[in-house]
Amino acid sequence: MMKKTYKLKGMHCTSCAMVIEGELEDIGVKASCSYARETVDVEYDEKKLSEDTIKNVIVKAGYQTVDSG
Repeated sequence: MMKKTYKLKGMHCTSCAMVIEGELEDIGVKASCSYARETVDVEYDEKKLSEDTIKNVIVKAGYQTVDSG
């Protein structure tokens, strides 16, 4: 299992965090989103899902991932 944290843009409230978690869980990702930290911690099977797939789900839900470094 792969664990990763993504910095996010576009969240306005805790409902946004719940939307992101729900969308990711629908594709089999264990997700914990924090509106206050503007992050989502994910755990997923890298043999079944790619990082691009996860990022695309976040974008499709109306939010952005922020690349670090």
